Amino acid sequence: MKRTTSSKIVALIPARSGSKGIPNKNIQLLNGEPVLAYSIKAALQSKLINRVIVSTDSQEYAEIAKFHGAEVPFLRPQEISQDSATDLQFFEHTIDWFKNNETNIPEYFVHLRPTTPLRYADTIDKAITEFIDAGSNYTALRSCHAMSESSYKTFEIEDKKLKGLCDYGFNIEGLNFGRQTYPRTYDCNGYVDIIRSELVNKKAAVHGDNVLAYITETAYEIDEPSDLDLIEYIILKHPQYVKKLFK
Repeated sequence: MKRTTSSKIVALIPARSGSKGIPNKNIQLLNGEPVLAYSIKAALQSKLINRVIVSTDSQEYAEIAKFHGAEVPFLRPQEISQDSATDLQFFEHTIDWFKNNETNIPEYFVHLRPTTPLRYADTIDKAITEFIDAGSNYTALRSCHAMSESSYKTFEIEDKKLKGLCDYGFNIEGLNFGRQTYPRTYDCNGYVDIIRSELVNKKAAVHGDNVLAYITETAYEIDEPSDLDLIEYIILKHPQYVKKLFK
């Protein structure tokens, strides 16, 4: 028998175990707590999120997630847990689980990437409120922060020569002006995304073509071993991150 629930907003935290750059990246310790726990605690402190679910392929990760307060009602199949796996695949897998096991599918998924561990619950709630208040105007929400240097001033290398990325070609004189001269550009980060389950179901898309930009403070992500050291340093200088999450 399917379980009856009325959860409208569910946090979904993906945490596969096969990271190669940093083995077991999602459970590395930051200030004594596993990376994964930071996203769980932020989601649990949200006033608007109804449930917190971790999607993982690892029983070890599942136990860690449950210890810190998340639900792990399923394990993700190995075939959608490899380096080539897409966000769409684990969203579809999660929604299929809801279809098969519960009577209601959440309307919104709050996607929290564990590799962006430093975030505040009230910032998540502001994003949720802004997106829901906009009604059907946007297909999804993605968080971003301003880049320190406009991407209009960036380059690629072709035949060992610098080439302007934005239609400047090899004559890069036009890229020597101050950064204020160029449009401000933004990096999408892993602070918070909001996904409509209807879009995943009907369009096989996660974000769609009309995405609301939600600007956050700079969000530091863990991709390389040195990133762990950087975030440890940030925690040392700004202990409020940990104090708020791990009361």
